[in-house]
Amino acid sequence: MTIPGLTVLWVLPVLGAVVVALLPADRPRLARSVAVGFATGTLAVSVALAVAFDTGGDRYQFVEDHSWIAAFGARYTLGLDGLGLVLVLLTTVLTPLLLIAGWHDGSRVANHGSRRSPHTYTALILVVESMVIVSFLSLDVLLFYIFFEAMLIPMYFLIGGFGGVERTRAAVKFLLYNLFGGLVMLAAVIGLYVVTARAGSPFDGGTFDLRTIADAAAAGGLGVDSAVLNALFLGFMFAFAIKAPLWPFHTWLPDAAVQSTPATAVLMMSVVDKVGTFAMLRFCLELFPGSSQTFAPWIITLAVIGIVYGAILAIGQTDMMRLIAYTSISHFGFIILGIFAMTGQSQAGATLYMVNHGISTAALFLIAGFLVSRRGSRAIADYGGVQKVAPVLAGTFLISGLATLSLPGLAPFISEFLVLIGTFGRYGVAAIVATGALVLSAIYILWLYQRVMTGPVRVGNDKISDLVPRELVVVVPLLALLIVFGVYPKPALDVITPAVQSTIVDSSGGQ
Repeated sequence: MTIPGLTVLWVLPVLGAVVVALLPADRPRLARSVAVGFATGTLAVSVALAVAFDTGGDRYQFVEDHSWIAAFGARYTLGLDGLGLVLVLLTTVLTPLLLIAGWHDGSRVANHGSRRSPHTYTALILVVESMVIVSFLSLDVLLFYIFFEAMLIPMYFLIGGFGGVERTRAAVKFLLYNLFGGLVMLAAVIGLYVVTARAGSPFDGGTFDLRTIADAAAAGGLGVDSAVLNALFLGFMFAFAIKAPLWPFHTWLPDAAVQSTPATAVLMMSVVDKVGTFAMLRFCLELFPGSSQTFAPWIITLAVIGIVYGAILAIGQTDMMRLIAYTSISHFGFIILGIFAMTGQSQAGATLYMVNHGISTAALFLIAGFLVSRRGSRAIADYGGVQKVAPVLAGTFLISGLATLSLPGLAPFISEFLVLIGTFGRYGVAAIVATGALVLSAIYILWLYQRVMTGPVRVGNDKISDLVPRELVVVVPLLALLIVFGVYPKPALDVITPAVQSTIVDSSGGQ
């Protein structure tokens, strides 16, 4: 009997969450250790799947297909391609590191005096991991939608239950924005089903099967007016633009990131938000190729605005964590620019950028979080001279910061370079403006480092301690990945490129 590897992959963290929740309340250390153990086991399963993945084989591998809701053609269908594989690996690599980084987050005393439960905190992180993994594996549109929306619930409680002083407001804002986008997408999902039900063969009364619909769409076989398909495309794209987030749908992100614990913020920006950009490739481009071309110039315009806007606002921030959050808005603009430039180079670069941004943001945000936890302040003005009292912390902060500005030799450089090269041939002006924004990224990162780490030691900073072994266990692997992928990105690109070729919309394609 063949082991259903993809099901094991997403069920394992759910099982871990259940086990953690059932552990005695007076054993917080055991709860954390068990959570890390299950997250590490999930990582081992993902690595085994990666080793068994054949880059020259079928696009979707390890496919599991079972009847789910037969009344309207919904199936439990999972499959792994190169796009999903690299993002699954990103998720499973980061989750155990985030659990270790947030080792004490779930048990700190809340502002109102009650004690937070580390059991709940770690269980929620495992549940988010599971739901994100299913989203990367789903080949059924309805199955994807359910988990796309369901992950909002544990993220809401992670932000609202374990965050800062204004955590409730930030959590509600996060939920309302994303829930509204999801409701619009639900209307589009229903509309897509109605289209397939009326189209007859090959849908046999309606289907949610991604592969069947995508094949028919590529062949122009959906049989409805382009205005209908444009409306469906916008329904999907609206939800994904909020999740990503794309300017001007981004306003929930800075508040949610700043009010969350650093580990939760990284989980959100490096993992959960990637579901939005992944879904643009997987669903928008494949299900609606003609509409994707129609709206590409508009989306690219928004992406470029987001690149410049995020960088400019990052420069003006006085809050260290908010500054890093705004850099993510700028970086997501690069990812979306690469997706909708619709060339092999730009889309391969965008997919690799998802991975590299996840790693670099995790490193920078977590190191900044370690610093803030020592000083007790997010205000940049409160720092200065940190490199003299905590040289390892300052050095790792510098490396992760240089990765964020895409310094050659570090992972984000090659992905950003591919996006810009791939974009230039079709949208030269957009590529030029985006390239110019790289200067802004150098300003906000280097100026941040100068104000925080250099100069005389300010009052209150003399007692800042350097990174401890637990924190080094988190930081060192992230920096190693930044260097390895910066020098040798070929293994990742070998997996990504064949999958990307299937999503590229030919300029003469239609619906």
